[in-house]
Amino acid sequence: MKYKAIIFDLDGTIIDSNGVWDAATTIFIEQRGIGYNKQLAHDLKEQLCGLGLPECSVILKDQFGLNESADQIEQEMVDLAMGMMKKEVQFIEGFSEFHQQTIEHGLKTGIATNSNDTCLELVTNTLKLGSFFGAHIYNLNHVGNVGKPRPDLYLHVAKQLGVDPEECVAIEDSSHGVKAAVDAGMLCFGINTAGEEHLLQQAHVIIDKYHEIDLFRLLKKTRPGQAQKIVEQPKL
Repeated sequence: MKYKAIIFDLDGTIIDSNGVWDAATTIFIEQRGIGYNKQLAHDLKEQLCGLGLPECSVILKDQFGLNESADQIEQEMVDLAMGMMKKEVQFIEGFSEFHQQTIEHGLKTGIATNSNDTCLELVTNTLKLGSFFGAHIYNLNHVGNVGKPRPDLYLHVAKQLGVDPEECVAIEDSSHGVKAAVDAGMLCFGINTAGEEHLLQQAHVIIDKYHEIDLFRLLKKTRPGQAQKIVEQPKL
């Protein structure tokens, strides 16, 4: 199998933003006087990680019996997160160098993210994602708001890149994202930026850092049959 493209998730994969969303969720819940402890925070993080904001908002509304509509919850979460992202958003360590390697190897690249338009526009403009991906930056709106863990978004990005799903490598940091990529028929790398390796077990390969991916070796080897943790490889 010759891989022709690499498709990246955004939050927790390209940008170091999962902490921002965790903080926004904590503030949102504490503002309502709801008892919030470390165990609840951990359980909620696992439940929400990788989902789109519409799904997260419905879960928050139902789980805590909130009076606000899901749309109102979503907007407040966006406002909280955007205030922090304007000050804190940055690339995941090693992403820029790894992306440059993909270009040098002749691979196409794109983004498949559950982020909404507001979040995506802020990050795209702040970090100039267009200089990395051109027009190949896609979110829920491109697939009728059908987000991960459904495979629709990954299938759409592959189509826009002009490659078959089986010719794509996906890089994800959440269980929902991994499921979407695998169900789309792609080779999936789970990158453990959140320190929750057990959530990535459906991925074909699990890594901690981008520099562990040896593109030269990857492009010549067959697809793994089950999750494996690869050892650190020398940087190309």
